[in-house]
Amino acid sequence: MQTKWIDDLLAVAQTKNFSRAAEIRCITQSALSRRIRSLEEWVGVELVDRGTYPVQLTQAGQTFCAEGGEALASFMQLRTALRRGERMPGRSIQVVAGHTLSMTFVPQWFAAFQRRNGYFNARVLADNVQEAVIALAEGNCDLMIGYSHPQVPIFLDPDKFVGLRLGIDRFIPVSAPDAQGQALFRLPGDSQQPIPYLGYTATSFLGRVVEMILRAAPQPLALERFHEADMAMHLARMAREGYGVCWVPVSAVEDELAAGRLVPAGDTQWSAELEIWSFKAINNSNPTMLELWRSLEKDVR
Repeated sequence: MQTKWIDDLLAVAQTKNFSRAAEIRCITQSALSRRIRSLEEWVGVELVDRGTYPVQLTQAGQTFCAEGGEALASFMQLRTALRRGERMPGRSIQVVAGHTLSMTFVPQWFAAFQRRNGYFNARVLADNVQEAVIALAEGNCDLMIGYSHPQVPIFLDPDKFVGLRLGIDRFIPVSAPDAQGQALFRLPGDSQQPIPYLGYTATSFLGRVVEMILRAAPQPLALERFHEADMAMHLARMAREGYGVCWVPVSAVEDELAAGRLVPAGDTQWSAELEIWSFKAINNSNPTMLELWRSLEKDVR
């Protein structure tokens, strides 16, 4: 049993709607349904009455939410207390950032910030958006940094969390070049010979952005998915080796684009603009975090 399954059920109990609960949990509705089923299999009884609208919990589900929620809260408080004892010494913050941003944006951002505001210690953990949101919500980090998009937003309770936009990044399709330096695979492709597509896993944030781009495409795309992963760096390397087309943040492939090892696989109609956001809990009392946030607010103004 995974503790996040309990939070999934609590979200369903709160919203009485699988779609809204999935948005709160930053996963797809199908993924949420699978996880609720997994929890029910672990418990051994049905927890959700799927024959009602709005969705209701069964009597067992209500009991599980009440007692399981309290047990989970106690467990998380214990974990938070233990982790506080493992904080880095001195002026320090704990950061959870998206995989790509932890390797591209965050190091440069920290360096520039510390040159202006003085040195502090930082522990940076890389994770997907969903897990980063959970880490922030559970008090396991001071700061979360991740991508967002107006049509694929990060959902956090505005009464508990505050966010600042730090910058933007382009999200483009790329391919290895051919002998003439042109894209080996170029959108939209030919239905007679579909373009091999290197995709993200279904529950990843960047995968949801790609799906948004494909739904809004001005013409049908001839793509054939044959490989997927949840990390942009992995897909970019596969594209560089000539396996197909993938969408990646420009910051992740700047060197490859400059050197011609990767080239755009389509024009701007196939791309999107990603926003880079930072979030913190409103009640965060870490002096270093508060100092950092005040400086960020000045930079944003």
